[in-house]
Amino acid sequence: MSGCYSFSGINYDASKYNSISITNFSNPSGQGPSNLQQFVTEDFKDYFQRNTNLRVLPQAGDFQIEGSIMSYSFSPAAIQRSTTTAGSNVGLDQAGANRLTIVVQINFTDTKNPTNNFDQSFSGFADFPPTLDINQINQSQIRQITERIIYSVFTKTVANW
Repeated sequence: MSGCYSFSGINYDASKYNSISITNFSNPSGQGPSNLQQFVTEDFKDYFQRNTNLRVLPQAGDFQIEGSIMSYSFSPAAIQRSTTTAGSNVGLDQAGANRLTIVVQINFTDTKNPTNNFDQSFSGFADFPPTLDINQINQSQIRQITERIIYSVFTKTVANW
């Protein structure tokens, strides 16, 4: 099939674009689990393999993605005031939830059309119960966040939305 390829929202000329290279992500933030950059890289590759006909190459693809994990932060969210004595407004501010936010910097190169190139940060987050410590967050919960980031990158690159 030649011409513009628009399967599942994809918008690129399949006769011109055959491959994508996704380099191993770096983690200059030094935050997160030790294997964070490894599974973010693999999740990016898997997503593009599942949702396009592009061959994923280690380098020199028609499309090229380089990424860095810039931030992995856990902070209070949904601050609530708890009352202490007989319903008075005197009390403590407490987190009703904790939020994990991940920020990824993406450098995208379209070797066939450089006007599509960009260098942009993408972020995603999820809220967790206040009783959950950052060390208790597992890989599948982190992947919920990274999947949102990957989808945003996907739509900005090959879906061209």
